[in-house]
Amino acid sequence: MPSGTGYDPAWAKSLLLHSVDIGLVLALTYLVLLIIGERRTLWMVRGLIVLMLAAAVSKQLKLELLSFVLEKLVLGSALAMAVVFQSEFRRFLEQLGRGQILQLFQPVRRAIPKPDSVIDEMVDAVKELSQNRTGALMILETNSPIDERDFSVPGVKLNAELSKELLQTIFQTTTLLHDGAVFISGDRIVAAGVILPLSDRTASRQLGTRHRAAMGITERVGNCVCIVVSEETGSISLAERGILNRPLTSSKLKELLEAKFSPARDEKAVAPGLRSLGRKILVKGQTIFSRVFRLPSSTSQRKK
Repeated sequence: MPSGTGYDPAWAKSLLLHSVDIGLVLALTYLVLLIIGERRTLWMVRGLIVLMLAAAVSKQLKLELLSFVLEKLVLGSALAMAVVFQSEFRRFLEQLGRGQILQLFQPVRRAIPKPDSVIDEMVDAVKELSQNRTGALMILETNSPIDERDFSVPGVKLNAELSKELLQTIFQTTTLLHDGAVFISGDRIVAAGVILPLSDRTASRQLGTRHRAAMGITERVGNCVCIVVSEETGSISLAERGILNRPLTSSKLKELLEAKFSPARDEKAVAPGLRSLGRKILVKGQTIFSRVFRLPSSTSQRKK
Protein backbone atom coordinates (compact mmCIF):
# COMPACT_ATOMS: atom_id res chain seq x y z
CA MET A 1 0.00 0.00 0.00
CA PRO A 2 1.41 3.46 -0.82
CA SER A 3 3.04 5.32 2.02
CA GLY A 4 0.99 8.42 1.19
CA THR A 5 -2.05 6.89 2.84
CA GLY A 6 -0.31 7.00 6.23
CA TYR A 7 -0.57 3.23 6.70
CA ASP A 8 2.34 1.78 8.68
CA PRO A 9 2.45 -2.06 8.60
CA ALA A 10 4.92 -2.24 11.49
CA TRP A 11 2.71 -0.06 13.68
CA ALA A 12 -0.37 -2.09 12.80
CA LYS A 13 1.43 -5.35 13.63
CA SER A 14 2.65 -3.93 16.93
CA LEU A 15 -0.89 -2.78 17.80
CA LEU A 16 -2.28 -6.22 16.97
CA LEU A 17 0.32 -7.98 19.12
CA HIS A 18 -0.34 -5.62 22.04
CA SER A 19 -4.09 -6.23 21.69
CA VAL A 20 -3.60 -10.00 21.70
CA ASP A 21 -1.25 -9.70 24.68
CA ILE A 22 -3.77 -7.64 26.66
CA GLY A 23 -6.60 -9.99 25.68
CA LEU A 24 -4.69 -13.05 26.90
CA VAL A 25 -3.81 -11.35 30.19
CA LEU A 26 -7.48 -10.40 30.71
CA ALA A 27 -8.57 -13.97 29.92
CA LEU A 28 -6.03 -15.37 32.38
CA THR A 29 -7.15 -12.86 35.02
CA TYR A 30 -10.79 -13.83 34.44
CA LEU A 31 -9.86 -17.50 34.82
CA VAL A 32 -8.04 -16.85 38.10
CA LEU A 33 -10.99 -14.88 39.46
CA LEU A 34 -13.33 -17.74 38.57
CA ILE A 35 -11.08 -20.22 40.36
CA ILE A 36 -10.78 -18.07 43.49
CA GLY A 37 -14.38 -16.93 43.54
CA GLU A 38 -14.59 -15.87 47.20
CA ARG A 39 -15.15 -12.20 47.98
CA ARG A 40 -12.89 -12.49 51.04
CA THR A 41 -9.85 -13.50 48.98
CA LEU A 42 -10.85 -11.75 45.78
CA TRP A 43 -9.49 -8.42 47.03
CA MET A 44 -6.03 -9.97 47.34
CA VAL A 45 -6.15 -11.01 43.69
CA ARG A 46 -7.26 -7.54 42.68
CA GLY A 47 -4.42 -6.05 44.71
CA LEU A 48 -1.92 -8.24 42.84
CA ILE A 49 -3.44 -7.16 39.52
CA VAL A 50 -3.06 -3.49 40.51
CA LEU A 51 0.61 -4.11 41.35
CA MET A 52 1.16 -5.83 38.01
CA LEU A 53 -0.45 -2.95 36.10
CA ALA A 54 1.61 -0.40 38.05
CA ALA A 55 4.79 -2.35 37.28
CA ALA A 56 3.92 -2.50 33.58
CA VAL A 57 3.16 1.24 33.43
CA SER A 58 6.35 2.20 35.28
CA LYS A 59 8.36 0.02 32.90
CA GLN A 60 6.79 1.69 29.86
CA LEU A 61 7.56 5.11 31.36
CA LYS A 62 11.17 3.96 31.97
CA LEU A 63 10.97 4.61 35.73
CA GLU A 64 13.68 2.07 36.43
CA LEU A 65 13.85 2.22 40.22
CA LEU A 66 10.06 2.18 40.69
CA SER A 67 9.74 -0.59 38.12
CA PHE A 68 12.38 -2.67 39.95
CA VAL A 69 10.63 -2.27 43.33
CA LEU A 70 7.18 -3.06 41.91
CA GLU A 71 8.43 -6.15 40.07
CA LYS A 72 9.90 -7.50 43.33
CA LEU A 73 6.61 -6.78 45.11
CA VAL A 74 4.68 -8.62 42.40
CA LEU A 75 7.00 -11.63 42.68
CA GLY A 76 6.76 -11.73 46.48
CA SER A 77 2.97 -11.31 46.40
CA ALA A 78 2.61 -14.09 43.83
CA LEU A 79 4.63 -16.49 46.02
CA ALA A 80 2.57 -15.56 49.09
CA MET A 81 -0.70 -16.10 47.21
CA ALA A 82 0.51 -19.47 45.95
CA VAL A 83 0.66 -20.53 49.61
CA VAL A 84 -2.67 -18.93 50.56
CA PHE A 85 -4.54 -20.38 47.56
CA GLN A 86 -2.77 -23.74 47.42
CA SER A 87 -6.03 -25.73 47.31
CA GLU A 88 -7.43 -23.59 44.47
CA PHE A 89 -4.19 -23.86 42.47
CA ARG A 90 -4.13 -27.58 43.12
CA ARG A 91 -7.65 -27.89 41.70
CA PHE A 92 -6.60 -25.78 38.70
CA LEU A 93 -3.57 -27.97 37.96
CA GLU A 94 -5.56 -31.18 38.43
CA GLN A 95 -8.28 -30.07 36.00
CA LEU A 96 -5.63 -28.91 33.56
CA GLY A 97 -3.83 -32.25 33.82
CA ARG A 98 -7.06 -34.20 33.31
CA GLY A 99 -7.85 -32.20 30.19
CA GLN A 100 -10.93 -30.59 31.75
CA ILE A 101 -10.20 -27.25 30.09
CA LEU A 102 -13.82 -26.16 29.64
CA GLN A 103 -14.60 -26.73 33.31
CA LEU A 104 -11.97 -24.14 34.22
CA PHE A 105 -14.18 -21.44 32.67
CA GLN A 106 -17.24 -22.48 34.67
CA PRO A 107 -17.82 -20.32 37.75
CA VAL A 108 -17.38 -22.13 41.05
CA ARG A 109 -20.73 -22.67 42.69
CA ARG A 110 -21.34 -20.81 45.89
CA ALA A 111 -21.79 -22.50 49.22
CA ILE A 112 -24.74 -24.86 48.98
CA PRO A 113 -27.53 -23.25 51.05
CA LYS A 114 -28.85 -25.58 53.70
CA PRO A 115 -32.34 -25.08 55.11
CA ASP A 116 -32.42 -24.17 58.78
CA SER A 117 -34.03 -27.53 59.49
CA VAL A 118 -31.00 -29.37 58.03
CA ILE A 119 -28.54 -27.39 60.13
CA ASP A 120 -30.75 -27.94 63.19
CA GLU A 121 -30.77 -31.69 62.55
CA MET A 122 -26.97 -31.79 62.28
CA VAL A 123 -26.42 -29.63 65.36
CA ASP A 124 -28.92 -31.63 67.43
CA ALA A 125 -27.19 -34.86 66.41
CA VAL A 126 -23.75 -33.44 67.26
CA LYS A 127 -25.04 -32.19 70.61
CA GLU A 128 -26.38 -35.65 71.53
CA LEU A 129 -23.20 -37.36 70.34
CA SER A 130 -21.09 -34.91 72.35
CA GLN A 131 -23.09 -35.45 75.53
CA ASN A 132 -22.78 -39.23 75.15
CA ARG A 133 -19.10 -38.97 74.19
CA THR A 134 -19.69 -40.83 70.96
CA GLY A 135 -16.99 -40.12 68.38
CA ALA A 136 -18.15 -38.68 65.05
CA LEU A 137 -16.71 -37.20 61.88
CA MET A 138 -18.78 -35.44 59.21
CA ILE A 139 -17.49 -33.90 55.99
CA LEU A 140 -19.75 -31.22 54.49
CA GLU A 141 -19.49 -30.15 50.86
CA THR A 142 -19.52 -26.34 50.59
CA ASN A 143 -19.42 -25.19 46.95
CA SER A 144 -18.11 -27.23 44.02
CA PRO A 145 -18.57 -31.03 44.15
CA ILE A 146 -15.93 -33.02 46.00
CA ASP A 147 -14.02 -35.55 43.94
CA GLU A 148 -14.33 -38.80 45.89
CA ARG A 149 -10.87 -39.78 44.63
CA ASP A 150 -9.60 -37.40 47.31
CA PHE A 151 -10.88 -39.88 49.91
CA SER A 152 -8.66 -42.78 50.92
CA VAL A 153 -11.75 -45.04 50.87
CA PRO A 154 -15.05 -43.70 49.42
CA GLY A 155 -17.17 -45.65 51.89
CA VAL A 156 -20.66 -47.09 51.48
CA LYS A 157 -23.16 -45.20 49.34
CA LEU A 158 -26.35 -44.22 51.18
CA ASN A 159 -27.90 -41.24 49.38
CA ALA A 160 -30.32 -40.85 52.27
CA GLU A 161 -32.20 -37.85 53.58
CA LEU A 162 -30.29 -36.26 56.45
CA SER A 163 -31.83 -36.65 59.89
CA LYS A 164 -30.67 -36.47 63.48
CA GLU A 165 -31.69 -40.05 64.13
CA LEU A 166 -29.79 -41.43 61.14
CA LEU A 167 -26.60 -39.57 62.05
CA GLN A 168 -26.76 -40.80 65.64
CA THR A 169 -27.41 -44.36 64.48
CA ILE A 170 -24.47 -44.38 62.05
CA PHE A 171 -21.97 -43.35 64.74
CA GLN A 172 -23.08 -45.88 67.35
CA THR A 173 -20.12 -48.16 68.10
CA THR A 174 -22.29 -51.24 67.45
CA THR A 175 -22.71 -50.36 63.75
CA LEU A 176 -20.28 -51.34 61.03
CA LEU A 177 -20.08 -47.81 59.59
CA HIS A 178 -19.25 -45.90 62.77
CA ASP A 179 -15.48 -45.97 62.28
CA GLY A 180 -15.26 -43.47 59.44
CA ALA A 181 -16.70 -40.19 58.18
CA VAL A 182 -20.15 -39.34 56.93
CA PHE A 183 -20.13 -37.44 53.62
CA ILE A 184 -22.92 -34.81 53.47
CA SER A 185 -23.92 -32.85 50.37
CA GLY A 186 -26.82 -30.42 50.67
CA ASP A 187 -29.56 -32.16 52.65
CA ARG A 188 -28.40 -35.68 51.75
CA ILE A 189 -26.07 -38.16 53.43
CA VAL A 190 -24.14 -39.36 50.39
CA ALA A 191 -21.98 -42.01 52.04
CA ALA A 192 -20.85 -43.38 55.39
CA GLY A 193 -17.73 -45.20 56.51
CA VAL A 194 -15.58 -42.83 54.43
CA ILE A 195 -11.87 -43.01 55.24
CA LEU A 196 -10.12 -39.66 54.90
CA PRO A 197 -6.40 -38.91 54.42
CA LEU A 198 -4.59 -37.89 57.61
CA SER A 199 -2.75 -34.63 58.03
CA ASP A 200 1.05 -34.80 58.08
CA ARG A 201 1.26 -31.73 60.29
CA THR A 202 2.39 -32.09 63.87
CA ALA A 203 -0.68 -31.84 66.09
CA SER A 204 -1.42 -31.84 69.79
CA ARG A 205 -1.46 -35.20 71.53
CA GLN A 206 -5.01 -34.43 72.60
CA LEU A 207 -6.10 -34.75 68.98
CA GLY A 208 -7.05 -38.19 67.78
CA THR A 209 -7.33 -39.81 64.37
CA ARG A 210 -10.65 -38.09 63.60
CA HIS A 211 -9.14 -34.65 64.15
CA ARG A 212 -6.11 -35.47 61.98
CA ALA A 213 -8.43 -36.80 59.27
CA ALA A 214 -10.51 -33.60 59.40
CA MET A 215 -7.35 -31.52 59.09
CA GLY A 216 -6.02 -33.74 56.29
CA ILE A 217 -9.06 -33.61 54.01
CA THR A 218 -9.61 -29.86 54.50
CA GLU A 219 -5.93 -29.25 53.69
CA ARG A 220 -6.29 -31.26 50.51
CA VAL A 221 -9.78 -30.11 49.48
CA GLY A 222 -10.72 -26.44 49.86
CA ASN A 223 -14.45 -26.83 49.22
CA CYS A 224 -15.42 -28.64 52.41
CA VAL A 225 -15.61 -28.36 56.19
CA CYS A 226 -15.51 -31.12 58.80
CA ILE A 227 -17.34 -31.51 62.09
CA VAL A 228 -15.54 -33.63 64.69
CA VAL A 229 -16.84 -35.00 67.99
CA SER A 230 -14.12 -36.36 70.27
CA GLU A 231 -14.74 -39.84 71.67
CA GLU A 232 -12.54 -39.18 74.72
CA THR A 233 -13.78 -35.74 75.80
CA GLY A 234 -16.95 -35.16 73.78
CA SER A 235 -15.59 -31.80 72.59
CA ILE A 236 -16.85 -30.40 69.28
CA SER A 237 -14.51 -29.08 66.57
CA LEU A 238 -14.96 -27.56 63.12
CA ALA A 239 -12.13 -27.94 60.59
CA GLU A 240 -11.66 -25.71 57.54
CA ARG A 241 -8.58 -25.37 55.32
CA GLY A 242 -6.56 -27.51 57.73
CA ILE A 243 -7.40 -25.35 60.78
CA LEU A 244 -9.35 -26.70 63.75
CA ASN A 245 -11.76 -24.38 65.53
CA ARG A 246 -12.18 -25.93 68.97
CA PRO A 247 -13.67 -26.46 71.44
CA LEU A 248 -17.12 -25.35 70.34
CA THR A 249 -20.52 -25.35 71.97
CA SER A 250 -23.48 -26.62 69.95
CA SER A 251 -24.84 -23.06 69.71
CA LYS A 252 -21.49 -21.77 68.40
CA LEU A 253 -21.36 -24.62 65.87
CA LYS A 254 -24.85 -23.70 64.66
CA GLU A 255 -23.79 -20.06 64.33
CA LEU A 256 -20.72 -21.00 62.25
CA LEU A 257 -22.69 -23.36 60.00
CA GLU A 258 -25.41 -20.77 59.40
CA ALA A 259 -22.76 -18.20 58.48
CA LYS A 260 -21.08 -20.71 56.16
CA PHE A 261 -24.17 -21.91 54.34
CA SER A 262 -26.36 -18.81 54.44
CA PRO A 263 -27.67 -17.84 50.96
CA ALA A 264 -26.95 -14.20 51.83
CA ARG A 265 -23.30 -14.92 52.56
CA ASP A 266 -20.91 -12.33 51.18
CA GLU A 267 -19.47 -14.66 48.54
CA LYS A 268 -21.09 -13.59 45.31
CA ALA A 269 -20.32 -15.16 41.96
CA VAL A 270 -17.43 -13.47 40.24
CA ALA A 271 -18.56 -13.85 36.65
CA PRO A 272 -21.71 -11.67 36.90
CA GLY A 273 -19.67 -9.02 38.71
CA LEU A 274 -17.09 -9.03 35.94
CA ARG A 275 -19.79 -8.71 33.29
CA SER A 276 -21.28 -5.74 35.14
CA LEU A 277 -17.82 -4.21 35.48
CA GLY A 278 -17.21 -4.79 31.76
CA ARG A 279 -20.43 -3.01 30.84
CA LYS A 280 -19.51 -0.05 33.06
CA ILE A 281 -16.04 0.16 31.50
CA LEU A 282 -17.57 0.01 28.01
CA VAL A 283 -20.01 2.83 28.77
CA LYS A 284 -17.27 4.97 30.31
CA GLY A 285 -15.03 4.29 27.33
CA GLN A 286 -17.72 5.32 24.87
CA THR A 287 -18.31 8.53 26.83
CA ILE A 288 -14.62 9.41 26.91
CA PHE A 289 -14.23 8.55 23.21
CA SER A 290 -17.17 10.77 22.25
CA ARG A 291 -15.80 13.66 24.32
CA VAL A 292 -12.29 13.35 22.88
CA PHE A 293 -13.47 13.24 19.29
CA ARG A 294 -16.47 15.52 19.96
CA LEU A 295 -18.98 12.98 18.75
CA PRO A 296 -22.62 13.42 19.71
CA SER A 297 -23.75 10.88 22.30
CA SER A 298 -26.74 8.63 21.75
CA THR A 299 -28.69 10.63 24.35
CA SER A 300 -28.12 13.94 22.54
CA GLN A 301 -29.04 12.34 19.23
CA ARG A 302 -32.36 11.20 20.65
CA LYS A 303 -33.03 14.69 22.00
CA LYS A 304 -32.39 16.18 18.58
